[in-house]
Amino acid sequence: MVFSNAQAQSLPTLVEFYFDEDAAAKPIRAVPPEQADVVDQLMKLRERGRKGVEATAQLASIAYGEGRDELGAKLYQEATAAVAETSVQARGLRWNQGWDLYRRGDAEGALGLWLKAGENTRGNPSWMPPTLALALWKLGRKDEALSWFAAAVRTEPEQWSDPNRFAQLLPNWKDAERAQLVDVQQAWLANPPAWP
Repeated sequence: MVFSNAQAQSLPTLVEFYFDEDAAAKPIRAVPPEQADVVDQLMKLRERGRKGVEATAQLASIAYGEGRDELGAKLYQEATAAVAETSVQARGLRWNQGWDLYRRGDAEGALGLWLKAGENTRGNPSWMPPTLALALWKLGRKDEALSWFAAAVRTEPEQWSDPNRFAQLLPNWKDAERAQLVDVQQAWLANPPAWP
């Protein structure tokens, strides 16, 4: 799924704090990814109709990881079609596909999916400020990235002010992603935006 500039431009209004956990914001795993025959096991789950959405999403992520973007997109589309549009599962699929797109170099597509995943949530999900800051920074939208990162710091100043905590706070992020967020943190530290 690719989003145009117009779709990716519209950001939600920032709020002061983002304390809420979001059940949708976690990697989808039907089978442990380190398992040697993970693809075979996922295919068996799909054939048996057990954990079909989860297995399809995990296969999609594997496809993206192997550079098979068209197959990954097709599998995510299939998984999304099997769940209610505003369900936690649909939001989880978008959140996961966003990460797969980001890791394939499509920060704009990732941002669009993350924005969609953030819709219809209860409260203000804690994953949004650092994640949106990451994508916006990558897209060269530095001021917006700093505003989102500032929201993370306002919410949990002890955590987000110290980049040495990023590995603990963002265990599913890759080292390069955390390093990029350190760049955002350093720019924030040099000139923190005022609130509101």
